[in-house]
Amino acid sequence: MKVTDHIKQANGKTLFSFEIVPPQKGQNIQDLYNNVDPLMEFKPPFIDVTTSREEYVYIKKENGLLEQKMTRMRPGTVGICAALKYKYDVDAIPHVLCGGFTKEETEYVLVDCHYLGLDNIVALRGDSMKHEPYFKATEGGHNFASELVTQIKELNEGKYLHNIIETNNKPDFCIGVAGYPEKHLEAPSLEADLRRLKQKVDAGADYVVTQMFFDNAKYFEFVEKARSIGITVPIIPGIKPVAVKRHQQILPQVFRLDMPEALISSIESCSNNKQVRQVGIEWAIQQSKELIEKGAPVVHFYSMGKSDNIKAIAKEVF
Repeated sequence: MKVTDHIKQANGKTLFSFEIVPPQKGQNIQDLYNNVDPLMEFKPPFIDVTTSREEYVYIKKENGLLEQKMTRMRPGTVGICAALKYKYDVDAIPHVLCGGFTKEETEYVLVDCHYLGLDNIVALRGDSMKHEPYFKATEGGHNFASELVTQIKELNEGKYLHNIIETNNKPDFCIGVAGYPEKHLEAPSLEADLRRLKQKVDAGADYVVTQMFFDNAKYFEFVEKARSIGITVPIIPGIKPVAVKRHQQILPQVFRLDMPEALISSIESCSNNKQVRQVGIEWAIQQSKELIEKGAPVVHFYSMGKSDNIKAIAKEVF
């Protein structure tokens, strides 16, 4: 079922959802299930599965020189989505990236998703590679998420890359895109970033999931500004509970976001990460309660492979 249909059928009730990261190559998928299992009691209508960019590794050769090879450390997004769908009877949503994929490779991924009965796609530009200061499109790939949305939308209409196929078996993907309450790190302003978001919606996006934030006022202001420029699709808030003390430095740096002074003070008063984790849980509980009270369609949690803190939050608010 489409995310937008889940929201409509909820009749104003806020839904619970979360996002997981595929295990690294060589790890057991049971580890992933062990973190999904505790959250299923809260009846998530959908679960997102991230996609990793390619990266370079260096392999030492017999002559002592290093050979550069490209790899993906966390492959298997579509396969994991299929496994989740049929194990838990839940809609699993793969993230599909511009970065690292040609348009043809993207089409193959989308065809696989259609065959597997996956009804939703999150279309993302993706980050730059670690050795690149800015995003660089793959040769033959998309530069912007709006272009990826257009390709998905055209596939829904039976328009493949090199021809139009007359068929009654066209996909009908529901398309999600990312929104940034504190603007994307590359955007010159929030207003400019909102115009980019409007382009994605005009291209065919059906809903928006926001980047994490710790100040709900930023989300409410973002929604208000989005509505003012004609963005009418559901805007789902994304929540990431602080779990370790170093998140205080890492999250603002990586995601270009601000932490409220009250949260900073609470983290700094902690003597260990167990206490920090509890602070993160309590802060996210208060965030979630306010978001639910103000009518957020879904509260979406970034689990990053661990579910105990997400479960503690969900028990208090769902």
